[in-house]
Amino acid sequence: MADVLPLVEARLRSALGEPGARAAVTFLGTDRVEVLRFQAGDIVRYATLGMSAQPMNDPTAVVADPVKGARAELVLSVRAGIADTDKVLRPLAVLAASPQVEGLIVAPGASLDVGEPLWPGAPFTSVLVAEPGGLVEDLELDEPLDPVRFLPLLPMTPNEAAWKRVHGAQALQERWLTNGTDLRDPARRSVPLE
Repeated sequence: MADVLPLVEARLRSALGEPGARAAVTFLGTDRVEVLRFQAGDIVRYATLGMSAQPMNDPTAVVADPVKGARAELVLSVRAGIADTDKVLRPLAVLAASPQVEGLIVAPGASLDVGEPLWPGAPFTSVLVAEPGGLVEDLELDEPLDPVRFLPLLPMTPNEAAWKRVHGAQALQERWLTNGTDLRDPARRSVPLE
């Protein structure tokens, strides 16, 4: 069985260019997770590398399937030069390790919370997992492996996260769209939720 991560990194490079920096984080009992930093103009993108090494399995399953199961990496895009967003590396690695640590299956529409600001002074402690396929195309793998999906992360303020729990991800995304919210602004305020 081919190692998935070199293929994932090649897909990230073909979609986003050469990474300007990379950092690795290892949590006790988990595989190493790297976060790659890409910059294009005034947009900085952080992509995880390592989450897709193992498939995400149903936490209620008696035995984890080492082959079958959803695979994903996370991608966060923010405007450069407004905040110290490079400090998001550890929180992103924590989110990428959550399937191994907590048995989560990360999928579009899910909320992921790190319990602290994503970077110093950030108004966000959580993210909404968006639909893949826009920025980085899915990476098809040989059967029987599921494809690797590159899931965009949209930072949420605590108020937005609470509102999303009640009204759902689609309603929050529509609220952002209606208000012309710049989701890449690392210092943006919460969208009006009344």
